[in-house]
Amino acid sequence: MTQTRTPAGDPRARELGIRLDGEPGTWNAITDVPGVELGYRTLVEGEGSLMPGSGPVRTGVTAILPRGRDEVGTPCAAGRYSLNGNGEMTGTAWIDETGSLTLPVTLTNTHAVGTVHRGVIDWVAREHPGIAREWLLPVVAETWDGYLNDINGAHVRTEHVAEAIGSAAAGPLAEGSVGGGTGMCCYGFKGGSGTASRTVRHHGDGYTVGVFVQANFGARRELTVAGTPVGNRLLDDNPMEDGEWLATPGAGSVIVILATDAPLLPGQCTALARRIPLGLARTGTSGGHFSGDLFLAFSTANPGALTSSMTGAAAYEQLRFIPWGSVDPFYTATVQATEEAVLNALIANAEMTGRDGHRIPALPHDRLAKLLGAAVC
Repeated sequence: MTQTRTPAGDPRARELGIRLDGEPGTWNAITDVPGVELGYRTLVEGEGSLMPGSGPVRTGVTAILPRGRDEVGTPCAAGRYSLNGNGEMTGTAWIDETGSLTLPVTLTNTHAVGTVHRGVIDWVAREHPGIAREWLLPVVAETWDGYLNDINGAHVRTEHVAEAIGSAAAGPLAEGSVGGGTGMCCYGFKGGSGTASRTVRHHGDGYTVGVFVQANFGARRELTVAGTPVGNRLLDDNPMEDGEWLATPGAGSVIVILATDAPLLPGQCTALARRIPLGLARTGTSGGHFSGDLFLAFSTANPGALTSSMTGAAAYEQLRFIPWGSVDPFYTATVQATEEAVLNALIANAEMTGRDGHRIPALPHDRLAKLLGAAVC
């Protein structure tokens, strides 16, 4: 039975009767991929007027461990894609060079990237000192939460990174205003963290494609749900666009992390990452200039390959992989899971008020259900 509510009991897209293609995994989450663990550290403090350095605070850190805490340092084949570069994802030059990902992937707000980068290094040096003897190039990605959060304040600290990594686990995931997604907005509604998965059959073997999004993008008028344009009928109560706010509609960013246990080449991971925008487009976005849209895909198959150690290198390594002519079902799964992950980030959420009384409403479930002709369960 696919998980239709979060562990806290918040409804997800399927709980509202929204019809979506494809077969999800048990948790309908990135953690359906065996070995993948995810954890959050959520920071919500203060109310009222912005006092730079003091708050209010609406931010956090998300940590994704491709092979869990015990297998940090074991490479995964990986590839990345940038639809629009108005954002940051560190460590990608090395991924481009080697096709290899070895460390936890972390997500946060734009101005906390440096702190989180340091926090990952500190955690690895403490928990895996043998790995830290060489070099560490963590992947840290961001979206901008300055509408709700005191983004210029140093509220995210290195110990919060360790707490997010320490809390990482498999199983069902909290969604919405948690972790790095705490202060994010999507299509003029409360956005943030969302996840989904799809199962794929290949010559008698079963694999999973899991997606995690930090959703902070899209103009209200663009929002599309299960093929139905709904945003242009939900234009009221839109304080981000109707108020005196500096950003243009659709500004923000989106980070998408894709995991699979299917054996893939690094170039095939890149090909999956390039399909992620097709899933985002199903939700309506046209990809704006002021939105940093950055994507990373990795495969947990082939442990022991793609190493880059200065010591103990094997004479040869091998990769087993899906033939290129058979990858289309994985492209389809990528598109489907990405679309649903965005919808889950919107639906498993609640209204939030942040700095200077800035308010962002939640996507109204009852009105959405009526527009789709669906019944709320």
